[in-house]
Amino acid sequence: MSHEDHAQTSCADVLAEVWLFLDNECDQERRAVLRRHLDECGSCLEHYGIEEHLKELLHRKCGGEHAPAELRDRLRSSIRQSVLRQADVTVERGPEGTSVEVREKQHPTTE
Repeated sequence: MSHEDHAQTSCADVLAEVWLFLDNECDQERRAVLRRHLDECGSCLEHYGIEEHLKELLHRKCGGEHAPAELRDRLRSSIRQSVLRQADVTVERGPEGTSVEVREKQHPTTE
């Protein structure tokens, strides 16, 4: 990676995407950029190594287990409530089904 490529991919960007990299959830081009950065940046490589070990540990200890239905329901409800608090939501039920319209709340600007 050239010095210019390294400068364009900041350590903060790489660390923000390290889980995408670990889970193979980024495209091949971005994966190559992140890999080059990790190969050249000792600090990021060290952090990546810690994250990689954490992921392996989580997989070993929690792999294959599913959250209980009650927990999933509570999480869905909590997420739904958070979305409703942060947005202007309209729910309409009719003979053709339910429609939901979500608009971001407008926050007053301060001058």
